[in-house]
Amino acid sequence: MPKYTFIVPPLTGHINPTLSVGAELLALGHEVAWISLDEQLQEKLPTGGQLLVIRYNQDDSEKQANAEYLDIITKKNVYGIESIKFLYEEVLVPLNRYMFDGIMQLLQSWQPDVVINDHQVFAGGMAAHLLDIPYATSVTAPAAVKMMEDLPKIHEWEVKQIMGLQQELGIEGDKSLATSELLTLVFTSREFFGEMELPEYYRFPGPVISNRIADIPFDWEKLKAQTVPKILISIGTTFDHQFKKDFFAKVIEAFGGEELLVVVVSDETLFESWPANFLVKHRIPQLELLPHLDGVVCHAGHNTVSEALSNGIPLVVIPIAYDQSHVAGRVVANRCGVRLNFNRFKAPHLKTAVNDILNDPGYRLAAHRVQASFEQAGGTRTAAQWLDQIPVKVLHNG
Repeated sequence: MPKYTFIVPPLTGHINPTLSVGAELLALGHEVAWISLDEQLQEKLPTGGQLLVIRYNQDDSEKQANAEYLDIITKKNVYGIESIKFLYEEVLVPLNRYMFDGIMQLLQSWQPDVVINDHQVFAGGMAAHLLDIPYATSVTAPAAVKMMEDLPKIHEWEVKQIMGLQQELGIEGDKSLATSELLTLVFTSREFFGEMELPEYYRFPGPVISNRIADIPFDWEKLKAQTVPKILISIGTTFDHQFKKDFFAKVIEAFGGEELLVVVVSDETLFESWPANFLVKHRIPQLELLPHLDGVVCHAGHNTVSEALSNGIPLVVIPIAYDQSHVAGRVVANRCGVRLNFNRFKAPHLKTAVNDILNDPGYRLAAHRVQASFEQAGGTRTAAQWLDQIPVKVLHNG
């Protein structure tokens, strides 16, 4: 049976969809491995999945410095277009330069029949190209595709950054290898993505969130004992302490003592005390929790939005950086939520927005329409079947 290798960055939102698809490929009888910098990923892999860790000489100070790119993300707050420039110049190009040699070595030793590179790990596509291995691409941030149409100058600049790295690595030609022309999986539905003319190798299986159950402690008794509406509030994990403190201070002002149960994803020590109607956890079993909720407030991260809409839950979206503005725009365009401006909103705005999504049935009806489009797209099984249809090189494994 064919061997498949996912190449992923050490970012949960990019890894999780591959775990679902990989589990399905394993169920079909294939061998599946993940190439990553993160040794802890082994604990998350589906049964039978193999982890191939990129390791370098600890004395290589330049590579060690590049490996610390995640610290850069967590320590710098950037917005809008600046965040895209920062993402490529300070994070993605250094990360891909850093990962390339390790990817090449692991592909040569493990010899997969098909590679699936995350769209931000374009070094995976470059390595597969050089080794003549068929590759597909997984797109966990559909804004990267929509940018071709919505922000063509920015997209052109991004391609130049990728092409610069390709030339640096000795790859000839004038075409970016970041996304595969065999198969590029965009993890949303066509309806939620919006109108755009694309080559047929772009396919939309919807969100892939099956086969992932987290063993995370949670106060289910407190949740189920509540008869009031229940909302989740989360702004992700990549922003600094003061940033979060300012945000959650507004949340407390808006909802403290209200007839709501507010589940907050945050460090419990951010404040000395939280309102009695708040349930604060650093980590939550989000997929298991969502069916019990009435609304979600988030930073418009693509995974959280997709998971909420997969349960037909309306949202209040407050984008901060990167692709989040695009995702928030799609929530509003599909009429399944309300958007607020991160730098301008105050507690009363947040309170009004949450009341709107909880009390206006139009938002929930729209969320159910998107939910139906996700189900019709096919999900995890469809994504795995499309990968299974990629022709493999018969003599590749010798």
